[in-house]
Amino acid sequence: MDKSNKERPLALITNDDSIEAPGLHVLARLVAEWADVVCVAPKYPQSGKSSALTFMNPLRVQEMTPSDPVEGVRYYTVNDGTPVDCVKVGLYMLGDRRPDFIFSGINHGSNAGVNVIYSGTMGAALEGAVEGIPSAGFSLLHHSLAADFSLSEHYVRTLLEQIRKNPPEPGTCLNINIPSRIVPAGVRACRACKGRWSDGYERYTDPHGRDFLMLSGRFINEEPEATDTDEYWLGRGYITVVPVACDMTAAARVASLAGVFDMDGAGD
Repeated sequence: MDKSNKERPLALITNDDSIEAPGLHVLARLVAEWADVVCVAPKYPQSGKSSALTFMNPLRVQEMTPSDPVEGVRYYTVNDGTPVDCVKVGLYMLGDRRPDFIFSGINHGSNAGVNVIYSGTMGAALEGAVEGIPSAGFSLLHHSLAADFSLSEHYVRTLLEQIRKNPPEPGTCLNINIPSRIVPAGVRACRACKGRWSDGYERYTDPHGRDFLMLSGRFINEEPEATDTDEYWLGRGYITVVPVACDMTAAARVASLAGVFDMDGAGD
């Protein structure tokens, strides 16, 4: 890859919606205002892949020009690669020049609450945090590829500048969710809502008479009265910023578990 201008920061950008997704190019354009940008993204949508890696199949990387490229940005696609594959491939291909930032998104759809553990968008951001690189994932609460990103563009630009000046602590990344169809009322740093998906399935029959299932379900907010969560503030038209840690240890539980599980060898 081109070493580019070393006086400017270098940002690696990926997503889980594919190299052609409009949200990727909105994010690339905003970051390119102050950084050199390399996009390494899946060739096909990879939503719901979390932090999955490809082990048994070859990854083929191709430099390409998407249908709506940002001037000065270099684009690479990974054939069947996951978002985390794209981060790792990007780091490998950049060689001696390590990115100063890794950004993922802008995702088409929410990654608030428990969605963070399923999200390929946030899997990529967490991989950046594992590598010790300041990282953030951006998501718009609108699944359509025709979603209007312009309503929140001012805020995204401002958030990127704040991340540039005040990067997340090592081992953490930011999960940023943006309300759709409105100009956001503002930004709030908060925690993720406690909730779960009631994972139902819809049953269908194919033309050959064989049954198959498609995931459906609905999100259940288990703390609807809480006023300090991402779901609360998103519901009031605010962009939410949630710090996410790579270390998933429930630290407060270690001491109580020690009393149950700690033991020494019996010896002779």
